[in-house]
Amino acid sequence: MKAWSWFRRMIEVRGVSKTFYLGDSAVHALDNIDLHIEPGDYLSVMGPSGSGKSTLLNMLGLLDRPDDGSYLLNGVDTMELDENERARLRRDQIGFVFQAYHLIPRLTARENVELPLMLAGVAAKTRRAQVDEILDKLGIGSRAHHLPNQLSGGERQRVAIGRSIVMKPSLLLADEPTGNLDTRSGQEVTQILEELNREGITLLMVTHNQSLGDRARRHLRMVDGAILTDHQQAGAEPNRAPA
Repeated sequence: MKAWSWFRRMIEVRGVSKTFYLGDSAVHALDNIDLHIEPGDYLSVMGPSGSGKSTLLNMLGLLDRPDDGSYLLNGVDTMELDENERARLRRDQIGFVFQAYHLIPRLTARENVELPLMLAGVAAKTRRAQVDEILDKLGIGSRAHHLPNQLSGGERQRVAIGRSIVMKPSLLLADEPTGNLDTRSGQEVTQILEELNREGITLLMVTHNQSLGDRARRHLRMVDGAILTDHQQAGAEPNRAPA
């Protein structure tokens, strides 16, 4: 795993492309993307369906590999990693929040949040303390022993957020995180994500919701696999994690 000591940016993407084939037709899901993201940034990614938003998120989350270009994450050249190294980097540094929650139905809220720690081999006593802290932080401590089908949509998304941050990632990728929620629950989930960002986590959110996208300090708009605009709010500074 190769890293450079001089890096400052969390993410450095240069000339990244990704092409899918539908029959004889080539679809340029990512078309020569250049992008940098600083630690503590809060970005929204918007654009029409098929513009490449989710493909970009999957590439940044190491769920997919680009065909061309380079991607450095916290100084690590991800293009040089094998699948096991990519999985470890993803586990240790990246959290995901999806529209559909992706909770395991047979596990309680507590067990869903605890699962990444178990897979990482963290001792049971340490796991319990970390999970308790997160469940209380997210306001669902009293729902810890409920199964997903016993929880509201907002509660399920809080559990999903808890699972995504239990390994203390530096980057949180959210794909339509309020898409399945009512207005009130969506606002509560948004406030939780923004509080995490204020604590220093880098937040990138894919959304079709214009009002939600406008809340970010930096706005990317994608069309046909390319970043059409990259707008930073005047005076906006990334949130820095406490020293």
